[in-house]
Amino acid sequence: MDHEPPPIDRLVHRVRDFVRDEVIPVEEAARGVAHHHVEDSGSGAGVDERDRELRDGLRAAARAAGLLVPHLPAAWGGQGLTTLDQAAVFEAAGYSLFGPLALNIQAPDEGNMHLLLHAANAGQQERWLRPLAAGEIHSAFAMTEPPPGAGSDPRALATTAERVAGGWRISGEKWFITGARDAGVVIVLARTSGEPGDAGGATMFLVEGGTRGMELVRDVHTIDAGLYGGHSLLRFDGCLVPDDAVLGEVDGGFAAAQVRLAPARLTHCMRWLGLAGRAQDLALAHVSERRGFGSRLADLGLAQQHLADNEIDLAASRAVIRETARVLDAGDAAGAAAGTASSIAKTFVAEAVGRIVDRAVQLAGGQGVSDELLLSRYWREVRPFRIYDGSSETHRWSIAKRAVSAHGKGLRHDLAR
Repeated sequence: MDHEPPPIDRLVHRVRDFVRDEVIPVEEAARGVAHHHVEDSGSGAGVDERDRELRDGLRAAARAAGLLVPHLPAAWGGQGLTTLDQAAVFEAAGYSLFGPLALNIQAPDEGNMHLLLHAANAGQQERWLRPLAAGEIHSAFAMTEPPPGAGSDPRALATTAERVAGGWRISGEKWFITGARDAGVVIVLARTSGEPGDAGGATMFLVEGGTRGMELVRDVHTIDAGLYGGHSLLRFDGCLVPDDAVLGEVDGGFAAAQVRLAPARLTHCMRWLGLAGRAQDLALAHVSERRGFGSRLADLGLAQQHLADNEIDLAASRAVIRETARVLDAGDAAGAAAGTASSIAKTFVAEAVGRIVDRAVQLAGGQGVSDELLLSRYWREVRPFRIYDGSSETHRWSIAKRAVSAHGKGLRHDLAR
């Protein structure tokens, strides 16, 4: 007897079909080269027009297919997915580097939408979340600063916001700010009390793109290029914003940021796992067709070990992601359990995805390191994942610190979270 698949399974199949039929042909035609770095590094240059056309075309197709922003509640045009449901949908979208961009679930916009949904007031949501959800604008999240400012340790926050008549004056520098070029809104974390190193005293501000005093100084060129709007250095030189630009509570910025961080780490894992699956499929196609030493490469033991290890890493990553999604769905996304689970997932998946893509490159030989296949592009995209959203070393420090603390309280390991 035939049974109708559950709604989430139907959605996953729709996303898979859309990525296969609409997105991958665009990616292959472009040979993976999108989101070009702007040659003119001055602040006057915007997003490359080719990138804009590619994004808008894919978004139009996703909108027509009813697949835009599936993670958001229905009131904002989405399908109200749980975090666990997102795991399957985002992985399906991530099967192409351009899939998340098409569905408007790419970083940093997806995380910023989540933050606005939970921390913004009704007026701020209408002004910023509405156009973000519709794909009419993109956004940036400006926390990271040049040394010795905030990086892996956000308490080092040095950018300041001083209260003035009618609002706030922001001063400081932010760098490695993804999506800053032509962003409609930049969410800026600035210190409103205390000194660098203090655990509190930060506030988030919604700064409209083009606001006087917010200058895009230059691009930060990196080996990856798959995040729309690049990575940039922003300078705030007496940038004035009104009182209603405050997102959440004054001096409550660090706590509010936690609402975004754990879910955003996990959705990164979901998307990159999809791309790792594509890398494995490209490697499988290559070794199944390529012959050497009297047989297919797929029949040679050394190739089989790489393929098997990839399958193991894919399965383990999927299990870790889904377990973490259950933790987030069950309780406080800013709590200790969510923080530990997301740190474990981020560290494991970032490294597993890197191993998978690296093995795929190795299996494809010369084609793997050339632009004949998309694998070399994928390797450049996933390598920074071990640094972005907190380095593996920082997350390991956090995981170990919590484990020691739980042990000191006499908690069994299975209850420590």
